[in-house]
Amino acid sequence: MRRPQLIVFAKVPRPGFVKTRLTPPLSAEQAALVYEAMLGDVLELTDAFARDRGLERVLAFTPAEAVGAMLPRTPPGYRLQAQRGLGLAERMANAFAECDAAGAPWALLRGSDSPGLGGEHLEEAIDRLEAGAELVLTPDSSGGYAMIGLREAQRMLFELPMSNDELLVRTIDLAREQGLDVGVTKPTFDLDRVTDFAQLESLPAEETSDRCPRTVQIISELRESGVL
Repeated sequence: MRRPQLIVFAKVPRPGFVKTRLTPPLSAEQAALVYEAMLGDVLELTDAFARDRGLERVLAFTPAEAVGAMLPRTPPGYRLQAQRGLGLAERMANAFAECDAAGAPWALLRGSDSPGLGGEHLEEAIDRLEAGAELVLTPDSSGGYAMIGLREAQRMLFELPMSNDELLVRTIDLAREQGLDVGVTKPTFDLDRVTDFAQLESLPAEETSDRCPRTVQIISELRESGVL
């Protein structure tokens, strides 16, 4: 049997392709720098956690032709895997189906724009999966989820509209209607809009220095430059 998988879903940090809701006040180039900082933080923290727990690390990226751009940004030990599907929901469903096909006993999939999601979130999600939960979700402040864990692929969960402030509740309701055992971890937040920066800056310094030093640094530089 394969090891459990810890998957980071990411985009290539290309201006105009990532974090478009940060513009304005940021330029497309500045928004891409913020995303690249978040991605670096997320990959480093996830890598350290997965190595400690003996998990397989996967970077699932889009677009598929960006593999050359993603390679130098990825710590050694990750398996790079292009996302497959037209929309985010389909690509996530396919990632879990690929885990099933590989024989992984369970998988956790996290986004790359939740720098506040730390080791305690990952630990809690794993504990719930190993205790028998079939679905585990980490809520984010927008009403969706920043991380999802499954023991088996459940394609119907990804047939719900993704950009919806009721996504978390609707996913839980659908899962329970299907008889799934659902676990929910402590919440976190995504950095989608400039107003979200305040949530990151409200975290204790010891947390941000461990989880997301690059992200804190780039936001500080933008404030010092007068952009924010």
